[in-house]
Parts: sequence; C-alpha cells; structure tokens
Amino acid sequence: MSSGKQAKGNGLTYADAGVNITAGNDLVDLIKPLAKSTRRRGADAKLGGFGGLFDLKACGFKDPVLVAANDGVGTKLKLAIDAKRHHEVGIDLVAMSVNDLVVQGAEPLFFLDYYATGKLDVAAARDVIAGIADGCKQAGAALIGGETAEMPGMYAGDDYDLAGFAVGAVERKKILPRADVKAGDVILGLASTGPHSNGYSLVRRIVAKTGLALNAPAPFAKGKSLGEALLTPTRIYVKSILKALRTGNGIKSLAHITGGGFTENIPRVLPKSTVAAIDLAQVPFSPVFKWLQAEGSVAEHEMLRTFNCGIGMIVVVAAKDEKAVRNALSRAGEKVVRLGEIRKRKGAEAQVAYSGTLG
Repeated sequence: MSSGKQAKGNGLTYADAGVNITAGNDLVDLIKPLAKSTRRRGADAKLGGFGGLFDLKACGFKDPVLVAANDGVGTKLKLAIDAKRHHEVGIDLVAMSVNDLVVQGAEPLFFLDYYATGKLDVAAARDVIAGIADGCKQAGAALIGGETAEMPGMYAGDDYDLAGFAVGAVERKKILPRADVKAGDVILGLASTGPHSNGYSLVRRIVAKTGLALNAPAPFAKGKSLGEALLTPTRIYVKSILKALRTGNGIKSLAHITGGGFTENIPRVLPKSTVAAIDLAQVPFSPVFKWLQAEGSVAEHEMLRTFNCGIGMIVVVAAKDEKAVRNALSRAGEKVVRLGEIRKRKGAEAQVAYSGTLG
C-alpha cells in the first residue's frame, strides 16, 4: 500500500496552465517544409534536433572569420498584430540581422529565430515563419532552427515577440570596413522600401494622431491599405552587395541605416579623421516619409536620426571605382544614388555633414 497522499480530483496538466504542447508540435510539422526550402551548401535545414548543424568547410572558405548578429522587429510587430498581417515581419526579422552581416563583407550562412507568445496561434506563427523562410531565401541563408515559447501571463491577447540570430562568414583579408577610407571617396546610397523596421513607435504615434484605421486607404500608396503600406518589408541587400564585392575591391565601407538614421550609423564605419558630406537633395525621400513628416510635424534633424528617409544602405567607394560599383549594384537590382563624398574632419565636428534639404 502506498503511503503517499492521493491527489484530489483530476490532476492538472500543462494545458490547464495555458501551454498547448500539441499545438506546438503541429507548428513544427507545418514549418519543416519551410525550413527545408532554405537549404544551402553546408546545411540540410532539418528541424527537430537539439541544435542546428552547419558544415563551414562545405562552403569553400579558406581563412574564414565568423560574424554574428541578432535583432528584432521592434514595435512594427504591433502594427502586424493589429492588421493581422504576419508574413512581412518574418522577412523583417531576417533582414535586420543579415543586412548587419553583409556590411562587414560577410555572407550569411544560417539563421535561427525565437517566437514567444502567451497563447500559440498556429496559423499566425506559421505565417511569421513562412516570412522568415522567405527572408532566408532572399539572403541565401539556411533556417536551421529556432524556438517557439508559449508563456501564459507574459503576453496579452494576440501579442507575440520575435528575435532573430544570423551567422555569416568572411575571408579574413576581406573584412569591412577597410582602414583606407579617405577624403575624395564617393558615398553611394541604396534605396529603401520604406521605414524598414525602425522608428515604428513614432510611426504608430503619428497614425494614432491622424485617426486613420489600418484598413483605410494609405494616403501615400495608391491601391494599398495603410497597414499594408506601413508593413512593407525591409529590403534585403545581401545578394546584390555580395555580387558587387566579388567584382573587385572598390567597396571600402558599408553602413546599414537602421535606428539612428544617417546621423548615428554612418560614423560607425568611418575613420575618426573623416566626415561624410551628404547632399540631402539627392536622397529619394519617398512618399511614406513625406507623409510621416507632414502628419507628425517632425523636424528634419529628427527625421534624419530616426528614419532611413529613403536610403537603407550606404556604400563608400574610391572615386575611380564608382562607375564599376554602381553598375554592379544596378545590375543586381538596386536603385543607386550618389549622395556625396568623404572629406577630412576639422577638429571635433560631427562626422556627418548635411547640405540641402530632404524632399
């Protein structure tokens, strides 16, 4: 006879606590084909193990340095949840990390995601991960694993959060930025698709100020709802930049224009002795930014340190290589503009100097 006490009534289960193991297993089954679709050299993209494997030797590197980056999507997620559009933020999640890798000259190799929610909505989660797989294919990275966490009491209603982790590699001798950035080098810009995944706390504040619903027609994008237009995914520049890097040694430095805009991001990849002189009249200040600035009465300097304002990537090249690099990027599908040039820094002046105005 057992001396232990008998449980009163029916015993509690994990489902009673709000965690649905069956739904989690169903999600894994749904996303296995998505992961498989991202297969590349070095990874077979199988899910289900305790860790994802990647064979670096299979990629053909001779003296590789690994480069890692992680990021999220920020409060753009709130718009996605409210608009019930989840695929786009999956692409964003990949873009924010792989674009950070390529600015160091690295080729993205694999990606892992973290999806956390209070109550798992299998359909919504599947849409998000389908977007992640789409982003991985755009970047040439394998989706080799991830984590789905159902945490009752941590998230309210339909809320969920995302984090992404990317690893790439670059040959040691080709790591960017290079140390030879100097006065006379040319600054090119690659057009963005919109705000990408930055500044959305301000975007949401402006939307609330206008009183427009997310399903209302977008004032700045014909044929699209406001939610659809504001959820346009971040452009992934990886394949075009890697193609340009392989055409020669013209690219000296790259800057991914994320939170902090031109003002905060460009100095991160410049020698302290230099200044990036930017002509704002050359920036393709697209309709979404004009609308945000007007509706929010946002000052120009605030726009420049909050949003990308129409340029998602900065490329610094030697003047003699400008034409070749521009042609390579254009052939790869990028809209390229000449924004200015590098000059010597005077004393303690700011490392980004603006002329002209946006618009």
